[in-house]
Amino acid sequence: MKKLAIVLLGVMTVTSCQQEKKIGFVDNVKLVNDYQEKKDVEADYTVQMESFRKRADSASQAFQLEIQQYQVEFANMAAAKRQEAEQLLGKKQQFLQQQFQGEEQEIARAGQVKNDTIISKIKRFVKQYGKDNGYTYILGANNVGSVMYGSDENDLTQTILEALNKEYEAEKN
Repeated sequence: MKKLAIVLLGVMTVTSCQQEKKIGFVDNVKLVNDYQEKKDVEADYTVQMESFRKRADSASQAFQLEIQQYQVEFANMAAAKRQEAEQLLGKKQQFLQQQFQGEEQEIARAGQVKNDTIISKIKRFVKQYGKDNGYTYILGANNVGSVMYGSDENDLTQTILEALNKEYEAEKN
């Protein structure tokens, strides 16, 4: 009886090992960079940063005009008035720098949150795609080399990218 159990266990092990595993891979960089939502987020970020730079440049130019005005009036000012004007200009410069830095950081932070959301969305999509299509594994290829080689027939990058972009377009409309 013991030998029969060992033989059955051996047969079951061999049989389970012979079941074909469906494995595919995606090029992570291409999948993320060519995903339309990621492109839209980058375009929005670029517009926000350009708008910010224009506002910052405009405010900086206005501040420079104030400094030039002060320099023109400097010679005719009393010492106490000069000191007061310099303190005000110094405070204004510090305020502007803090305001610009804070706004720039907020834009960057919002962009990072959107990028993190996109990465999570892509991971969920690939996971669901794998389940729906009977994959045991879908590996991620990247510049570091987690997949050093994969045959073209196992490269799911374009297929998943097209499905992902199709889903995004449907969400937008």
